[in-house]
Amino acid sequence: MKILEHFCTITHHKHLVMKGCFKIGLYRQGLLHDLSKYMPAEFLVGCRYYQGTMSPNNAERRAVGYSSAWLHHKGRNKHHLEYWIDYGVPDKNAGEEHKGICGMKMPVRYVAEMFVDRMSASKNYNKEKYTDSSPLAYYRRGRDHYLIHEDTRALLELLLVMLAEKGEDTTNRFIRCRLLRGKVPYEKEKLDRMRRKLEMRSQKL
Repeated sequence: MKILEHFCTITHHKHLVMKGCFKIGLYRQGLLHDLSKYMPAEFLVGCRYYQGTMSPNNAERRAVGYSSAWLHHKGRNKHHLEYWIDYGVPDKNAGEEHKGICGMKMPVRYVAEMFVDRMSASKNYNKEKYTDSSPLAYYRRGRDHYLIHEDTRALLELLLVMLAEKGEDTTNRFIRCRLLRGKVPYEKEKLDRMRRKLEMRSQKL
């Protein structure tokens, strides 16, 4: 049981997210972020399967076939895309009686917190090897397996690409001054267009 090590890891991560959320104006979310990790259902599992270089949830999955800590966590934290997985509403006009499980469109403020969470986790686990491209690289390794609304996916990808290409300060300013003030269209086509422009500018340099 790595009690102290796990406590320090999750607390350091929480502090990173809190500071990141404060920078973009999400003060309440920064304070409340990941409090469920200190509940016995998550904390004790984290101590038992502590790794130091990755989430203990992965070690628990390998040991027992699923992660009880993650199942507890994802249902209590709205900044995780998995919180927003539900059955879709059938289109009666198209003759649909049922709709399969799919990702719901996340509120913008939780997408912003998800971005900060991913950036902070990369800092926490990569330590001195972290660069502004690290969160994007990690996302790209697993994105084909995400069950996420197409508009939410497009927004998250825009923020991760902006971080990699423009840096943390510019991305935080974009989120605080434009995204959270409703000045950015939350639609896949327009968000993808913005992302492609960033990527094209980078290729020309």
